[in-house]
Amino acid sequence: MKKLKYLFLKLISPKGIVSKPSGVNTMKGNSIYNIKVNGIDGNEIDLSLFKGKKLLIVNTASECGYTPQFTELQYLHETHGNKITVLGFPSNNFGGQEPGANSEIGAFCQKNYGVTFQLFEKSDVVGKNQNPVYHWLTHKEQNGWNDEKPNWNFCKYLVNEKGELTKFYTSAVSPLSEELLAQL
Repeated sequence: MKKLKYLFLKLISPKGIVSKPSGVNTMKGNSIYNIKVNGIDGNEIDLSLFKGKKLLIVNTASECGYTPQFTELQYLHETHGNKITVLGFPSNNFGGQEPGANSEIGAFCQKNYGVTFQLFEKSDVVGKNQNPVYHWLTHKEQNGWNDEKPNWNFCKYLVNEKGELTKFYTSAVSPLSEELLAQL
């Protein structure tokens, strides 16, 4: 019944938002806080540093129609950084829209959008070489309920202060949307 309810919610969400079904236990022993990944500068970042904070995890690309969302993500970081931490994961998985090297990506984001939120190394967010963060976000045996993978650049995942995945937002959902801001 829970699976049927989840599929129903997934199909009818006209706003591009999938929410964790109520009553679903998301604490399966696997935690996003056990993951370590490299920042855009190549230095390892232990996600346990973000314990107790809401996280908005976004797969990004520099040459996408949604690339102007960097401005909104940066604004969210600057104005609501005390409530939510934005984490950007550059990826070339969709349309070859992130062809540059890490140094080029970092420079582009800073120069064109003033990005100061945490960016990570360019990596796959789908497929057999999927980075460990996106493996956790998109496998329900890891996160407790969600198997929704990014289907384009700038999909967003919301993780609460307890490290539970609570929402998935499609690319079309603005980082400053009413629906997302209501979660802060």
